[in-house]
Amino acid sequence: MNDTFEASSLQEAHYFAEQIEEWYLNNKRELPWRDIKDPYRIWISEIILQQTRVVQGYDYYLRFIDRFPSVEDLAKADEDEVLKLWQGLGYYSRARNLYSAAKSIVERGEFPTNYKDIRMLKGVGDYTAAAIASFAYNLPHAVVDGNVYRVLARYWGITTPIDTTEGKKLFAALAQNLLDKKNPAQYNQALMDFGALQCVPNSPNCNECPLQENCVAFLETSVSSLPVKSKKTAIRTRFLVYLYMRCGNRILLHRRERGDIWQGLYEPLLIEFSEPADLPLIIQKVNLPKESAFRLAVKGMKHVLTHQVLIVDCYEVDLTEFTTIEKYSFIPEKERGNYPASRLVEQLYEAIDNLK
Repeated sequence: MNDTFEASSLQEAHYFAEQIEEWYLNNKRELPWRDIKDPYRIWISEIILQQTRVVQGYDYYLRFIDRFPSVEDLAKADEDEVLKLWQGLGYYSRARNLYSAAKSIVERGEFPTNYKDIRMLKGVGDYTAAAIASFAYNLPHAVVDGNVYRVLARYWGITTPIDTTEGKKLFAALAQNLLDKKNPAQYNQALMDFGALQCVPNSPNCNECPLQENCVAFLETSVSSLPVKSKKTAIRTRFLVYLYMRCGNRILLHRRERGDIWQGLYEPLLIEFSEPADLPLIIQKVNLPKESAFRLAVKGMKHVLTHQVLIVDCYEVDLTEFTTIEKYSFIPEKERGNYPASRLVEQLYEAIDNLK
C-alpha cells in the first residue's frame, strides 16, 4: 500500500477523472438539486444531506423548497417553523445554522459567490463550501466527503487514517490534484456518486468497476480494510425518564436551551438517572400532587445518537391540579403538533396516544 502518494502524473489524473466521469454519465442519479446553478437550492440540499442519506433527505428538500423558495423567505420565517419542517431529520443544529445563515445572506444582499465567503456562512465547512462553489459557480474546488475518502483510499491503497490531521491534509491535496479543472462541478458529482453507488462501504461490486484494473485495494485484496480510521469514539449510555404530564386538556412542555443538540425543540419533563429507575425513585425526584396517576407508556426504549445510547422510559402522568415547574409551561394538548420535537419525543407521543 502507498502512504506517500503524490499525484503521480497528469496522465494518471486524467485517466482517473475520465473513467469516473464516463461512469457518471451512464449511472448518475436524477435528483432535483442536480443540473441547477441556484446557490440557494444547492446550499439547502447540501445542508440537508449532511449526516443524512439521499433517500431520507429527498422529500425534506422538496418540502423545504416549497415552503421557502428563496433565501428571503427562509430569513423572514419563525425559527420554530423551520425546526418543525426539519423535524425527523436529526442534527437540528443544521436547521438553526441554516436559519441564521439565511439572515446573514439577506443582510449582505446576495448569496456569496466565492469559496472563502461561502465558507464563512454559519454551519458551512470545507466540504459544503467546495460543493456549493463548484456546483453553483463551477469553481475548481474539490469536495472531500466520506464517499471521496473511500474511493481515493482504495484506488491508491492509502492507509493513512482519514481522521488524523495528516490524513485530512493528504486526501484534500490528492483530491485537489485530481480535480477536473475544466469541469469541476461534473467531476465532483461523479466522484461522490461513484462512492455512493459503486464503491460502497460494504461488498462493492468490484468485478464491474471501471477502475478495477489499477485499483490498489482490489489488486491487493484490501478493499474491506480501506479507508482506515485511527480510533473509535467511546459510546456513552444514558438513562432518561420522560413524564408526559397532563392536567385537563393541557400538557406540560419545555423548550430546550442553547448548547444542546435539541436546542429549540420541545419536550415533556425529563429526568436523568445513572441507572434504570423504578417508579418509586422517579416519584421521589418530582414534587407532584399525591393523587397524580402514573401510567407506563414506554419501557427501556433504545435511541441511538452519534456517540450516545439513550435508554428511555416514559410515563403518562395525570395531574389533579396544575403544578409549577421552572421553565416549563402548560399548552393545549391539541396544539402539541405545532411545537417542533425530536424524533425521540415524537415516538413517545405516539406511545402516549396509543394508551388512549
